[in-house]
Amino acid sequence: QVQLVESGGGSVQAGGSLRLSCAASGYAYNSYCMGWFRQGPGKDREGVATIDNAGTTNYADSVKGRFTISRDNGENTLYLQMNSLKPEDTAMYYCAARGPRCAASARWLLSYSWAFGYWGQGTQVTVSS
Repeated sequence: QVQLVESGGGSVQAGGSLRLSCAASGYAYNSYCMGWFRQGPGKDREGVATIDNAGTTNYADSVKGRFTISRDNGENTLYLQMNSLKPEDTAMYYCAARGPRCAASARWLLSYSWAFGYWGQGTQVTVSS
């Protein structure tokens, strides 16, 4: 059974940094595509960053240059390094997985959260001005 557990959320001031982690278990992690999504208060869920099983990444325009997604296949862990945080980054952040043997591109996956079959419980990020 696929399990995803996020951690690393918290409260920071604008301009600060956080690093989110997503520990994965129960499957052949390196054959899955992974992504980070978020849902702010009163907003729809949106794609933040995705990474396919070749390591190609894609980012929402709102986070390009500030956030970095990465994966450690040896540790079965997905990361999201978030720098220069803004109040509008405040949201619940979710880790998601698609697979096994995911063949989708990171670019396509960013726009289609429904394509991910497995989700974590989320970790809250709050950025104050």
